[in-house]
Amino acid sequence: MPNNRRRLQGRVVRNQMDKTVVVAVETTKRHPLYKKVIRTTKNFMAHDESNQIPVGALVQIVESRPISKTKTWVVESVLALPEAEA
Repeated sequence: MPNNRRRLQGRVVRNQMDKTVVVAVETTKRHPLYKKVIRTTKNFMAHDESNQIPVGALVQIVESRPISKTKTWVVESVLALPEAEA
């Protein structure tokens, strides 16, 4: 059986909740008339079982069953951690 769940990449913008992170996913599309590239950002709440993902990390999230009222995504993998500030 193929796994057809949607997968998105984004940055963690908030991790203050218990086992939940807020991931900002940025998409770009071209305006149909003016041909200008428009960037839109949408925030997704995703389940983080380890509770260890820091703000600024690049993560991949995957669609899942509803975990709560607003949480239907799960963090699948951490692609890049943020650089340590000096």
